Formats: sequence, structure tokens, C-alpha cells
Amino acid sequence: MKVSYNELQGLCRKAFLGMGFEDGDASDAADMVAWMQLHELDGLEALNRGLDYLLAEQLTEERAPVLLYSDDDLAVLDGQGYSVLRSSTLALELGFAKARARGLAVIKIRRCHNRQLIMGYLARIAGRGMNVTAFWRNAQAPEGEGNGQPPLTEQVVGFRANSSVPEIRVYAVTQVPEENEPNDGITLVFANHVNLQPSMRSEFNYDLLARHEESTLLASRERAMFDGISIDDAVWNKLKELAMRILVESTDASRGGAGAGTTDND
Repeated sequence: MKVSYNELQGLCRKAFLGMGFEDGDASDAADMVAWMQLHELDGLEALNRGLDYLLAEQLTEERAPVLLYSDDDLAVLDGQGYSVLRSSTLALELGFAKARARGLAVIKIRRCHNRQLIMGYLARIAGRGMNVTAFWRNAQAPEGEGNGQPPLTEQVVGFRANSSVPEIRVYAVTQVPEENEPNDGITLVFANHVNLQPSMRSEFNYDLLARHEESTLLASRERAMFDGISIDDAVWNKLKELAMRILVESTDASRGGAGAGTTDND
């Protein structure tokens, strides 16, 4: 099925509210998913993969990201295992402020997931005149080949200052360094005046899995705005079910508050 950007953003916002997001956070998260889907970057697929984690987070006590280290040029935060939809806003604003003051800044968010969905947040930072690049690893294969395990894959997303779309590279490292360690974080590099577009150079062998140029993403956006955004029916129905939680909670609240108030002034 096909829907408009506003329809997708609106339903996603209701779904995030149904998952316990605060109103402002729900709007931001919905923008991130809709932004990716608008550019044919499978934002709904990324959300669907991490939906169980997001629902599990709803059952735990909410914890803000913890600042582990900070100086004038660098900061390291613990995302406490949350989705970037909950844990990246502080990191991005911190990086933007440091880069504005110092010219360049590096921010590391440890222990986070749904990292693919950070792209829409990066677009906002780029729109404020900042070059920003993100790097993360998706999986790590145990030693040995042909064991059916996923390869070590790395992704680089780079926005030029004031550009609405990035350049993206996704690649599998076929020759894994001996000192390689698992990485469940994301590294962000902010530069006030230096272009940080991804360029593939490495002494290790790799297989390029995906390459998205700015021009390709702009064409995707134009096509989606004209023809509508393609949505998987099953995922759309799942979002509608999550959105229904708002109506249930509102109905329960209305029933609990029915009847006359404590005064006659209302």
C-alpha cells in the first residue's frame, strides 16, 4: 500500500505514544522513521526489527543516557541499552555545541540499538550548518568461514553541512583484524568547516553491500512525495495496533474521571 508522508508520520507518532514515549519524543521518533521511509531507506523495517526491544523498554524504569567522559573535544555516553530514538538527542546536541566552539568534536554512544534510525537526527544537525558523520558496526562473525553466521558489517553515513540527504556506505569486512572487538555503540564526528563524506579506503578486504549517493536519495524522495510512500501492510497494521493503546488509555481515563467534579465551577 502507499500512504502520504503526513499519514505515516501521524500514525508513527501515535504508535510511539502507545509505546510510552513522551509527546515530544514521540514526534521526534516518528519524524526519524518517516524520514528514512521517504528516502527509501527502509525505516519501517528497521523499526520493526527493533520493536520487541522498544516494547521491552516500556516495561523498565526509564533511564537517561549517562555521560561517562567529556572534555572540550570529546564525549562518551552510555545509552544504557536503549534505542537511539531514546538515547541520541543529548549526544547530538552535545556534539553540535562542542564542534561550534572547537571546530571539530567526537561523540561516542555506547550500548545502544536501532542505530540505523539515527539518520533523521543527523539530517537535522546538517540542516543547522554542521558536517556530521556516523559510524557503527552491525554484527560480528565468529572466527571461521562458511559457518552461517552474519559477517562483520560496518556502516558510514555522512552529511555535508546544509544538505538534506547523506552519502551512505555499507560494507562487509572479509578480513577481520585480529584485535577486533564487538561494538554495540555508534561514533559521531562533527566538523564545523570540514567535509566528512565517506570514502572507501582500507588495508583490509571488504565487500561493498550498499552505496547511496546524495543524488539517488534526492530522487527517491521526489518519487515518494509524488507517488506516495510504499508501506508493508503487516507493519502498518502493527503500528495501528500500537496506536490503539492511546485510545484505550484515554477511554479508561475518561471513565475514571466521569461524573461531577469536586466543585461546580467546571
